[in-house]
Amino acid sequence: MRRFILDTGITGLYLDRKRGVFERAAAEVVAGNRVGVAGPVVGELAFRAEGSPKRELNLLRLRDALDVWKVWLADIAAEFESGRIAFEMKTIGRPIGQNDLTIAAIAFSLGNATVVTMDADLSAVPGLTVENWAEPD
Repeated sequence: MRRFILDTGITGLYLDRKRGVFERAAAEVVAGNRVGVAGPVVGELAFRAEGSPKRELNLLRLRDALDVWKVWLADIAAEFESGRIAFEMKTIGRPIGQNDLTIAAIAFSLGNATVVTMDADLSAVPGLTVENWAEPD
């Protein structure tokens, strides 16, 4: 079984049923894999929904998706990975944002789960398995 952690941009496409992301996620679940998000992604999506013109609808869509997604939270192993990654990224001159750092750390702590992203910062993390499920427009 593979684990796929969707980042915020990809989850937005999933929720909007755009660019094939929802269909790819569904296919992975049918194949017996786990698809979900890291804790910080939930916060970022809630923030976006709170400020949107369709607040109630977007919060409902997020809550519905949380019934389907696995939500991975940072544990002690992930926190140690976070420190390692942050130091490595600083050393190579490529600091990374806190939420992306946490997503990468959770992925490593799960045995290198695949992060699904369009984010160049996550793609720059050495050793992180990254995929982009968004089909071109």
